[in-house]
Amino acid sequence: MNIYKKLIVARNQLQRKELKKSGHNKFAGYQYFELGDFLPTIQSIFCEVGLVDVISFTADLATMTIYDIDDGSNITFTSPMGSAALKGCHEVQNIGAVETYQRRYLYVTALAIVEHDTIDSTVKEEEVKVVSITSQQIASINALIEQSGSDEAKLLAFFKKPSVSLLDRNQAIQAIAMLEKKLGADYVGE
Repeated sequence: MNIYKKLIVARNQLQRKELKKSGHNKFAGYQYFELGDFLPTIQSIFCEVGLVDVISFTADLATMTIYDIDDGSNITFTSPMGSAALKGCHEVQNIGAVETYQRRYLYVTALAIVEHDTIDSTVKEEEVKVVSITSQQIASINALIEQSGSDEAKLLAFFKKPSVSLLDRNQAIQAIAMLEKKLGADYVGE
């Protein structure tokens, strides 16, 4: 059985498990999976089907590589690193918080774990300002793409500028899809 077959078998076995969400977001009022809710089950399934995962971090990227223990083939999942600024915590505690979140999201991606969409649920409806992507913004994006030589960091920095008001998630997804088409990139906007 190749690594892709093993991964789909692992995903299917995990989907049949009755996992309980122990995390609770009090602000938005939803439950979410913590690592401890699914990690022991995933490790058991991986052991059974012959997979092992290795997670690593750089300043910019969280990476999970899943290896087939029989033939050494692998599949890699990545996510851009974020940051945390928890009140009353030391820098190393903030790093640990980021790494914990990154690990959780890597497992959610790799094992196709269905999770609550926290972005949609934490923004109050009256706070969302729907802004269309204007032809001027598209021209700015195209100019930035040409200037940057497709440097992803510069493109993402463009969206952080106050003059770019892509506050509606659907508009942001459309913009990212447009960038993916323009760049032919594998950037995931989740």
